[in-house]
Amino acid sequence: MLLLLQNAIERLRKAGVESAEYDARLLLAHACSVSLSELDKALIMGDYKSFDVEYKNRYEEFIIRRASREPLQYIVGYASFRYLDLNVASGVFIPRPETEIVVEEGLNWLRKSCIKNPIVVDLCAGSGAIGLSVITEFPHARVWAVEKSSEAFKYLCKNVEHTSKIYKNIDILSNYHAILADATKNDIPELLDIKGKVDLVITNPPYIPQNQIPEQIEVRDYDPEMALYGGSLDGLRIPEQIMRVSYELVKKNGVVVMEHDISQGKSLKEYAMSIGFSYADVRNDLTGRPRYLFALKNVK
Repeated sequence: MLLLLQNAIERLRKAGVESAEYDARLLLAHACSVSLSELDKALIMGDYKSFDVEYKNRYEEFIIRRASREPLQYIVGYASFRYLDLNVASGVFIPRPETEIVVEEGLNWLRKSCIKNPIVVDLCAGSGAIGLSVITEFPHARVWAVEKSSEAFKYLCKNVEHTSKIYKNIDILSNYHAILADATKNDIPELLDIKGKVDLVITNPPYIPQNQIPEQIEVRDYDPEMALYGGSLDGLRIPEQIMRVSYELVKKNGVVVMEHDISQGKSLKEYAMSIGFSYADVRNDLTGRPRYLFALKNVK
């Protein structure tokens, strides 16, 4: 098995996979239906008797797929995000670590504001990563999540069901509302009752400029275009539409936290102020890059 793993690592390296060693190990564990720690123990002890004899065939298939640069998350069927493991597959945007910082910003604001039962909206929800992180880390929140893609929405609902079974102490099924709709529209029926009452909107809309096609194969060839591109050369058309919808949703002293491209901070800040937000600030990710906007609505 060790030789099999070493050969797989080399194949992934030749294919240009940056995390070849980790990916090869995780895929081997997945092929054997064991955890990474169980795999590591078996490799150290040289004891593979309990493993399904068919694991080699499954592993070969996984390595072929990963060498073609299919995302690791699609192959294993899940993506880790903060404290969650979310079901993903082709057609569903894979949540990224940088979005975890955006969620943290929103949660920190809720904590500092001491809001007991906040109303939170996740626009362009995808797999449900943002909204499900909110409700599992802030159990008294009520969350509305809007997603346009029917394929992604199917997995969002699957993740709601899956997460509710893990967090049995939280009434997720009652307090998390999944909505299949276009988040750029301000007349979504399910949101009319909470318009002007929302404490926090956290959103990761499509924002990549149309002429900036990603170089990374996993993103360019596999992530759904609907979740990537912002609908204009500068990528701002959809984010600005989402900002307008968010402004209508949040109440006085409500906040919007929006992820964006490193080139868009200044423009989005100016746009937020132009439509009525009283305060807007571009904030950095952990690498020091301007990656999200924090905007406050304070209507006099």
